[in-house]
Amino acid sequence: MDMRTPLGKVRGLGSAKTGTDHFWKVRTTSVVLVPLMLFYIGFLVMYAGRPYAEVVDALANPFVATINALTVIASIVHMRLGMEEVIQDYIHSETAKLALLIVNASFSLLVGGLCLIAVLKIAFAG
Repeated sequence: MDMRTPLGKVRGLGSAKTGTDHFWKVRTTSVVLVPLMLFYIGFLVMYAGRPYAEVVDALANPFVATINALTVIASIVHMRLGMEEVIQDYIHSETAKLALLIVNASFSLLVGGLCLIAVLKIAFAG
């Protein structure tokens, strides 16, 4: 017996009304990260062992800086979504769950901001 409303059945949403949206965000960031990480790994292999100044110059290239920024953003969003899922699935105390979700969002914002500042600093200093 299905307890969802007809509108809920059409939208495909669970009881929290965000299940499908969360699912697609995680899958989308996963797909986006594949080519970004392949580029990033290729870049690391190409510049492994090269002099520091040469690597910084390559990282300052606008194309490479953009790829680095996109990789940071997609990785942080994917990490935040994954940790939210783990917290919601395995933490049963509502107080602890809320506190951990706030810590997760804050940590993601902090790490993402610091990484983007590093990317921009290298891009504009190089």
